[in-house]
Amino acid sequence: MMFYELAKITVRFGTAAKAAEGIQAYVSAEGARGALHGVWFSDIGDLNQIAILRSFETAEDLLAERQRGLESANPFGAAELMVKLEWESYKGFPWLSAPQAGAYGGVYEIRTYKFKTGGLPHTLAAWEGALPARAEVSPCLAAMYALDGEPRFTQVWPYADLNERSQARADAVKKGIWPPKGGPDWLTTDMHSQVFVPMAISPLK
Repeated sequence: MMFYELAKITVRFGTAAKAAEGIQAYVSAEGARGALHGVWFSDIGDLNQIAILRSFETAEDLLAERQRGLESANPFGAAELMVKLEWESYKGFPWLSAPQAGAYGGVYEIRTYKFKTGGLPHTLAAWEGALPARAEVSPCLAAMYALDGEPRFTQVWPYADLNERSQARADAVKKGIWPPKGGPDWLTTDMHSQVFVPMAISPLK
């Protein structure tokens, strides 16, 4: 089971390419921990955001890397470009491995759902049963539940383009394989989605 950090950096308009240079240097610096998976720039939803997904084998590694960021005068090598920096800590759904580098599509959707009280075990069970069939329609690269803040979980779905996204979601519903049976019963109506495009430095493209 992997631990994840999802960082979101809001940057000044027109500075994303320069920010990417700093991000690459920061996450690959000597002493940095974790594996970089995705670096994406927002296209639909909140704009001028860069999402950075990294995994860690232990919670200690995640916390050590967070401490490095907090103590840095230049976190992610982009302090002078930042309007806002947010960090979120997650634990991966236990049966899902960390995503492998490669080309998966031109758009990546990051969706976050908030749980009702006690909703996590029910969501895990529903997803474990339903995700294999859903993955035949389109893959889920990451599904993880938050370790801080409000109870919630976040998913990363790649698609070739927005048309494929719409078609895959419609097909999954039509075939009755998604959403997971009983899963929505444990969710609130507080749901959020953003669509991102991969940046040049992203291992997931």
